[in-house]
Amino acid sequence: MPEPGAAPVQSSQSADAARLRDRTLATGVEAGTRPALPGPPHVPVPAALAPAPDTSVPDLAPDADLIERHVPEGTTPARQLGPALARILSGPTGLGTTGLRLGRYEEEPPAPESPTQGTPVPGLYHHPVAEPDPVRVEEVGRRIKTWAVNEVQAYPPEWEDQFDGFSVARYMVACHPDAPTIDHLMVAARLMVAENAVDDCYCEDHGGSPVGLGSRLLLAHTALDPLHTTKEYEPEWAASLQSDAPRRAYRSAMEYFNQHATPSQADRFRHDMARLHLGYLAEAAWAETDHVPDVWEYLAMRQFNNFRPCPTITDTVGGYELPADLHAQPAMQRVIALAGNATTIVNDLYSYTKELNSPGRHLNLPVVLAEREDLSDQDAYLKAVEVHNDLMHDFEAEAAAVAAAYPVPSVLRFLRGVAVWVDGNHYWHQTNTYRYSLPDFW
Repeated sequence: MPEPGAAPVQSSQSADAARLRDRTLATGVEAGTRPALPGPPHVPVPAALAPAPDTSVPDLAPDADLIERHVPEGTTPARQLGPALARILSGPTGLGTTGLRLGRYEEEPPAPESPTQGTPVPGLYHHPVAEPDPVRVEEVGRRIKTWAVNEVQAYPPEWEDQFDGFSVARYMVACHPDAPTIDHLMVAARLMVAENAVDDCYCEDHGGSPVGLGSRLLLAHTALDPLHTTKEYEPEWAASLQSDAPRRAYRSAMEYFNQHATPSQADRFRHDMARLHLGYLAEAAWAETDHVPDVWEYLAMRQFNNFRPCPTITDTVGGYELPADLHAQPAMQRVIALAGNATTIVNDLYSYTKELNSPGRHLNLPVVLAEREDLSDQDAYLKAVEVHNDLMHDFEAEAAAVAAAYPVPSVLRFLRGVAVWVDGNHYWHQTNTYRYSLPDFW
């Protein structure tokens, strides 16, 4: 796992903070407030629950047969499922489901028993979440460490403090509050640890290098997307999957994932991991040539080198499936991409100080903005906050449009799950003071 950062800076407010607030208010949305969507806050709602706005989204032309095909048998037509969809949007009910709410709150989340760690980036548009279930966090933490140490030997003993500091259990429980069992949460936790092993060992902190990265990633990808070869050469490939920690972790995590995923969910995940690896390669190519991309080029790279594989499995971890034909709709793909892009800029902002204190030059959005748009470090960071906020607002608006156009239970639950993952991702970055601290720009 990456080296920890210093304790978070508790900086005072200044004229710069007021300037950032003025920028945010000029857009018509105060930082941290919820969008003016009908129904539960920041949760996409179908047309049956509230009138759709007069403006239409040109690329949304859902096929009525497509919608009806995914409405459970015995229900009323999809666009008249108001009460049923409202129940889905509100999450599970009944004995023992209090901690499994799917979405955000009508009011602010209940105050935790102890203050939430960390300071959110001032002006960053986000939604606070309740503290994750401590019982689940403890059990996932115990199981994930046993898996990492005993099953796949994901890290040597001297990295134990960094593994613990990553707080993967708290991360996954916060991002997947609707997971029906600990086993479902472990699906996400194993994949997260495996992806970080690849990033650390192949790309960055622990021996990673851009030189030869393509070969390493290709061979590791065969642990997710198996090689189909001749009987003569298959044993050598199979043996290679045990040759290093990233491949061991990928292979094992994917085997567990396949036990819970449908074939289409597994194929979707493999596709998104290929996207991730392509993004790694672009960043490595720039590192080899010491190239700082234009801002739009950097954002294009970050659409691939981002968190997308994590929210894309939200239905698998939730114990249901968003059907492939609905997942593949261009409008749904845009929603997923915007969610991944926004959450990745969150990482750029919270890891900024840690990366500045690391050897070499690390590309992140504030660094690229400073160089390409001739901004001071402070102004570049503040503009990166604005970029994130724009992406978040677009994500929320597009999600609401998709929900109104495709009022199907699995669509609504998936959209809500992705939104909750976005919130949980921010929560983890804000509270992980072992890894992250903020620059003193306010």
